[in-house]
Amino acid sequence: MKYHKYRLIVCLFVLVLFSGCATAVLIGGAAIGAGTGTYFYVNGELKTDYIASFDQVWNACEKTVADMHGTEVQPAKEIAQGKITAIINDEKVKFDITYRSKNQTSVGIRVGLVGNKMSSQLLHDKIAENLSKS
Repeated sequence: MKYHKYRLIVCLFVLVLFSGCATAVLIGGAAIGAGTGTYFYVNGELKTDYIASFDQVWNACEKTVADMHGTEVQPAKEIAQGKITAIINDEKVKFDITYRSKNQTSVGIRVGLVGNKMSSQLLHDKIAENLSKS
């Protein structure tokens, strides 16, 4: 009887483990196909892709920092990636901008030390708004 209980527990654990992985794979597959509008919140950073060139997204991020009255702004732009760090509303904010393809650029935003999903979402909304204006 004990053997059957342990076997059942192990089977349930494996089932839960694999069902979680399958969900992550499906979500990842959907995100690749969906493009803009799909957000990933991983380790305190909210990431999404924008259908725009690297330079357009970079300019939209800079405008977002200026619109939010960012201080201590430190941009570091390279060929296919860049980072902007600033203090917005007394919190450290980091933008990671990465070139994906000609008209696709990825942006990850971390607000604070451990991340703040709602604040990051607000900043992504401002970036999208600035991109639509340009």
